[in-house]
Amino acid sequence: MGREADLKSPKLLINRELSWLEFNDRVLQEGLREDLPPAERLKFLSIVSSNLDEFFMIRVAGLMQQRLSEPNKQDQSGLTASSQLTLISRRVHKMVAQQSQGVKDVFDELKKHGFYVISRVDWSQQQSEFLRRHFVSEILPVLTPLALEDFKLAPLLPALQLFVGCIVDSDRTGSGIVVIPVPGIFQRFVNIPTEGDIFLAPLEEVIAANAQTLLGDVAINSTAFFRITRDADVSIQEDEAADLLSTVTRAVRERRRRSAVRLEMSTGADMYLKKWLTKFLRLRQDDVYEIDGLLGASAIMQLADLPLSEKLKVPDWSGQTPQDLIGTEDLWATLQERDVLLFHPYESFEHVMKLVHDAAGDPNVLAIKQTLYRTSGSSPIVRSLADAARNGKEVTVLVELKARFDETRNVNWARELEDAGCHVIYGIARLKTHAKAILIVRREQGRIRRYVHLSTGNYNDRTAKLYSDIGLMSSNPDIAADVSSLFNLLTGRSETVGWRQLTIAPTDLRQRFIELIEREIRESTPGERGLIMAKLNALQDPAICRALYRASQAGVRVMLNIRGVCVLRPGIKKISENIEVRSIIDRFLEHSRIYYFRNGGHEEIYLSSADWMRRNLDQRIEILFPVLDKRLKARALDILETLFKDNTQTWRLLPNGRYERIVPRGKKFRAQEMFYTDAVKASTTVKHIQSRFQPLSRPEKQ
Repeated sequence: MGREADLKSPKLLINRELSWLEFNDRVLQEGLREDLPPAERLKFLSIVSSNLDEFFMIRVAGLMQQRLSEPNKQDQSGLTASSQLTLISRRVHKMVAQQSQGVKDVFDELKKHGFYVISRVDWSQQQSEFLRRHFVSEILPVLTPLALEDFKLAPLLPALQLFVGCIVDSDRTGSGIVVIPVPGIFQRFVNIPTEGDIFLAPLEEVIAANAQTLLGDVAINSTAFFRITRDADVSIQEDEAADLLSTVTRAVRERRRRSAVRLEMSTGADMYLKKWLTKFLRLRQDDVYEIDGLLGASAIMQLADLPLSEKLKVPDWSGQTPQDLIGTEDLWATLQERDVLLFHPYESFEHVMKLVHDAAGDPNVLAIKQTLYRTSGSSPIVRSLADAARNGKEVTVLVELKARFDETRNVNWARELEDAGCHVIYGIARLKTHAKAILIVRREQGRIRRYVHLSTGNYNDRTAKLYSDIGLMSSNPDIAADVSSLFNLLTGRSETVGWRQLTIAPTDLRQRFIELIEREIRESTPGERGLIMAKLNALQDPAICRALYRASQAGVRVMLNIRGVCVLRPGIKKISENIEVRSIIDRFLEHSRIYYFRNGGHEEIYLSSADWMRRNLDQRIEILFPVLDKRLKARALDILETLFKDNTQTWRLLPNGRYERIVPRGKKFRAQEMFYTDAVKASTTVKHIQSRFQPLSRPEKQ
């Protein structure tokens, strides 16, 4: 089965959606671990819910559309949309049941430490009275009950909002359904004041328990909670958009009215309410998920941030001074001398923000150019860019308005930057700009020098504390010239140029990766086998998979560390028996992309904004950039090798598409813990040396 035609068999590829669900299950399994502190378990259980929300809004929504428009179309693994939806429903129903039980188990554990999340059936009379008063004074004035069956055109029920559904009887109007939207302006949990222990009541329970006060003289026969997920995959017709800002704003609003793709309901809901909502939303039975516990469990992330006892949390790992910048006083002088590697969040993101901040106030800086894909709600980098423009510098910012679910924030940033005097570009037509790059142009001693920062992750100071990413600062003339050409390409409709060090998607990146893999095949010998190591978020591109299969057949060892989706099947005899795929799920989200090729002993390491996904290689502006400095190359290789040594947080992909947790044999080794320990050691060692009293030597006689 070694021929190229045979390597195109759908049997060799795992379905993308099922592979993603395997990833979310690995996150879930962390939340179910009894040896983790409760607050850490809550974080993982919360992430499971937020992941599923986005999965249904985008991936499941797309499959539902395909089921109607192209029912016989098969994906690259040979499955139709209908088959995929059936398998997804079966898998997610099981996952949701496990997650709900996991949340209950954590709540039970928290009770042992004086922390109670209690439903109305467990409220004492005193607690019920407090919550009634709180309801009347704080919540009742905001509520709006909706008698759904009384409207000819039913009011919109927004996506992801929680609702209290009531089956009511009235002498005047008879029986019917009244829905109470749970306001999103309130915290999800109401604190019940007590001395000592902490008691919290879910907001929806407080509303349901006091709904009679809101509805008056109608009889409430039963209450239940429900939540709707809608299609959020709104396409933006850029060719017809005279004003892209307005078009994106309208597209975000349109999501509120898109078709429903999932209905979540509390277990034991009245059958009439369930049937009515299912029909009203035009859903199938497989699309309804009954949950024995909290709906919208992503809200439990709020509990993990409460002032809990330290023994209920994991120890804090604060970002350290980057080892390449320890003792540095003049960053410009340092970058003139050498490249700098930054490994977040073990090393602080502060120095990236400082780079832009210092450039904004430096009289020698003439221009700053930057891409922004996702950033935080109060971004220091955006403020520095605005300050730079006010200081008279030429500032150009490409704000990607099409970054899904960050559109509104990016529109606001774009307007603020424009108001400050920045040149703002709203992305490239039909492509998302996913590359992460900063270019700073500075006048030094009568000449112009360019400095760059390139990264595998976003310029987001908040997620930089949660995501593991790698960045490179450099004044290398070839890299800086390429980054300058990249911005000209993005802002001036320039033609692609002869790149010196960078490779760009969507024009050349897939072909470049395949060339690197093919070169490894040519360089591989029985005496020195080829070796490819890659750390990335996802592998889905069929052409890359086939190239890796060919490498395996040629005896090249392929080691892949992939956090999420992987459609390649490792361990198939005569096809992929030289390929292993691992996945690390730990306290930090593995987000970096590192690519290593042995190249017959002339090792090469690249960092990239791109995964091996079709969307990255065909539909996005991405960059691949080399690590040229020998010292940094050795460090990047050490990071890769450390990840593959992990035997406590690592899962192994099996040929059937399922994952098994690696069980340590002998001493346990945890990669993320080692990275943090090394960062602390590097920082404290230098601080210790600098703090020592050193005697002055005798001055030379003049």
